[in-house]
Amino acid sequence: MSLPQEQILAAQKANLETVFGLTSKAFEGVEKLIELNVTASRAALAEANAHAQAVLSAKDAQELLTLQASLFQPLAEKTLAYSRHLYDIATGTGSAFGKAFETQTAEAQRTFANFVDSTAKNAPAGTETTVAVFKSAVSAANNAFESVQKAVKQATDMAEANFNAVSSNASKVAAAGRKR
Repeated sequence: MSLPQEQILAAQKANLETVFGLTSKAFEGVEKLIELNVTASRAALAEANAHAQAVLSAKDAQELLTLQASLFQPLAEKTLAYSRHLYDIATGTGSAFGKAFETQTAEAQRTFANFVDSTAKNAPAGTETTVAVFKSAVSAANNAFESVQKAVKQATDMAEANFNAVSSNASKVAAAGRKR
C-alpha cells in the first residue's frame, strides 16, 4: 500500500520547513555565541588595559602585590558569568532542536500508526492474530521510545540542576572572597 502523492508532498514540505527552522535556530545560537565572545573579549581588553595602567602607576611593591591580588577575584566571577551565558545559549539551542525532534517523532509515529491501522483493515481474512501481534510490537516499541525520552529528560534536568548548584556554590565562594 502506498501513500497518496499529496501526503508525500505534505510530508516533504513539513520536513523541509523543519530543516530550515532548525538551521535558523542553529544560526541564532552561533550569533549569540559570537556576540557573547565579542562582548567578553572587549571587556577583557578594557580590563587588561586598566590593570596595566594601574600596575605601571604603582608606587611600591606592596601596591603592586595588592593590584595583582585584586585581579583574580573578579576573574573568577566573570568566568562564572561567561560559563552561565554559554550554558544558557547551548540549552536554548538544544531545547529548540529537542522540541523539533519530538514533534517530528510524534508525527512519524502518528503516520506509522495510521498506516498500520489502514493495513490492518485491509488485511486478508485469517490474519487477525498476525495483525494483533504486529500492533502489539508497534505499541511496545512506542512505549520503549517514550521511556527513553523520559529518561533523557530526567538526565538533562539533573545535569541542569547540578550545573545550577555548582554555579550557586561558585558564586557564594566568589562573594566570600570579595568580603575578605
